[in-house]
Amino acid sequence: MTDSPALPAVNREWHLVTRPVGWPKPEDFALVEAEVPTPGDGQVLVRNLFVSVDPYMRGRMSAAKSYAAPYELGEVMQGGAVGEVVASNAEGIAVGDHVLHFLGWREYAAVDAENAVKVDPQAAPLSTYLGVLGMTGLTAYAGLLRVAAFKEGDSVFVSGAAGA
Repeated sequence: MTDSPALPAVNREWHLVTRPVGWPKPEDFALVEAEVPTPGDGQVLVRNLFVSVDPYMRGRMSAAKSYAAPYELGEVMQGGAVGEVVASNAEGIAVGDHVLHFLGWREYAAVDAENAVKVDPQAAPLSTYLGVLGMTGLTAYAGLLRVAAFKEGDSVFVSGAAGA
């Protein structure tokens, strides 16, 4: 395994502790300290630099049936994150590489290499891999060009009020 020197022992994670009624409140969440995980075979340890906050996450805070499983109470909230690999136990991903993954709201995540997508900070700012170059951008692209069959000469109205 390759790693950077001096990894911290403590990892901070955001947990959902109660299901919000109405607007989420600070007491619905807890900032929890845990051990920094050690990556197993085929895993990388990622120090998250950016985490995503997306509209679908509010639905996952509810226990109601939906297209995505609800967040488990007392567990780390999942979602998109981009970070730097600080330890690697996987071929093809090296310390210093940057990756996109969906283990979200924590400082450090042990990510299966098969679930980590390398991103290039020279091609675009890292945060854009959670927006225009990420899930929301791909959804907009597919919606306009595949579902709506948008073509040259068509007009479209884009509303920021629609969420991501």
